[in-house]
Amino acid sequence: MRPLDGITVVTLEHAIAAPFCTRQLADLGARVIKVERPGSGDFARAYDERVRGLASHFIWTNRSKESLTLDVKHAEAGGILARLLENADVLVQNLAPGAAARLGLSYDALREKFPRLIVCDISGYGADGPYRDKKAYDLLIQSEAGFLSITGSPDEPAKAGCSIADIAAGTYAYSNILAALIQRGKTGKGCNIDVSMLESMVEWMGYPLYYAIDGAAPPPRAGASHATIYPYGPFPAGDGKAVMLGLQNEREWELFCSKVLLQPELAADPRFSTNSSRSAARGELRAIIIDVFSRLTVEQVIGRLDAANIANAYLNDMHDVWQHAQLKARERWTEVDTPAGKVPALLPPGIPNTFAPRMDPVPALGAHTDAILMELGYDRDAMARLHAESAV
Repeated sequence: MRPLDGITVVTLEHAIAAPFCTRQLADLGARVIKVERPGSGDFARAYDERVRGLASHFIWTNRSKESLTLDVKHAEAGGILARLLENADVLVQNLAPGAAARLGLSYDALREKFPRLIVCDISGYGADGPYRDKKAYDLLIQSEAGFLSITGSPDEPAKAGCSIADIAAGTYAYSNILAALIQRGKTGKGCNIDVSMLESMVEWMGYPLYYAIDGAAPPPRAGASHATIYPYGPFPAGDGKAVMLGLQNEREWELFCSKVLLQPELAADPRFSTNSSRSAARGELRAIIIDVFSRLTVEQVIGRLDAANIANAYLNDMHDVWQHAQLKARERWTEVDTPAGKVPALLPPGIPNTFAPRMDPVPALGAHTDAILMELGYDRDAMARLHAESAV
């Protein structure tokens, strides 16, 4: 038995934040009914064709769901949604600002009829405030939250290589829905969850925010290096490959000098004797490190670092991650079905050992429409009419 077996989630979602939230609920056993626009569906379905003709974002965030096509503006859509919500525990939506309210799907509109329903609204800026109606995409929120100001090179900001603002919002929506389900078990009452991408991303900015408190200078952009700890970042080896390494304290600095650089006298050099001084003189120190590493392969560098118990990592690309020895050894890969056949999928991190996560297929658009309508009491003639009217 999975923790969310018997829980039904209805979701009007697109792109990443809400789909990532609801996919994690499905991992734990929830039945997730994804309402999509007839003909086109979630627009993330068309982002690319990288997964054997299917979109990479969509494959990642939509396994184990049922796809119901529905034109939410059709005259009968309200009745269909109401029937769905009669047996639902959670409603999730990340439609355009104000759209859910216009459809009668706000918490205020639903709570009297469905007092046990948990309504989770995911938006860029939240349900009120001067930014409420602004469009919000992941990169824009990274910018608004100050993430770009501390990420990139000294000359140019850079965005994160994955959708971290969406992921942050989806993660907070997921965890707060779980908390709301526990609370409902105690009180019998549903609630409203208002998740803002901006607030989710700003929470993740806690360290740089506090670093810059009271008008202090913020962390500088330092590429792949740490902005305030040194050496901490990528360094090239003599074979053209790079290694990531990081020092956390003075004991590790002494070991690094003696066992990796083979220059123990550097540990007491006043230019490098504290983290602050090393960070200030990072140009000089980097040249010394690169001079040593240039005579070694990346494997030899990592061998020295491991022997000194200095934290390090390979600078892997996506192909390396697919073949990562640690993930293979821990048997973290499985397969899921898609409309294009089976594809590999990472097992959800941290699942308790008392159950297996749900890893069901990624649905084709509208794959479950007729089955769901039959559950709701529609006969074949009624379903044929809805199809003919492009309502579903």
